[in-house]
Amino acid sequence: MQSCELVTYITALACAISKCCSSDEIAVLSSAFNQLGDTLATIAAQNQLCDKDADS
Repeated sequence: MQSCELVTYITALACAISKCCSSDEIAVLSSAFNQLGDTLATIAAQNQLCDKDADS
């Protein structure tokens, strides 16, 4: 998948969600997805660090 396709799909999903959720629900979903992204980034960084330690 090309990066522009991914961005397009994410934008379309956000628009669809915004049409069927209240402003409060959108705010909660936004916070939850931000936390998910941050947690995945933390896990990926930890995995990279562990892989480097294992290679040493």
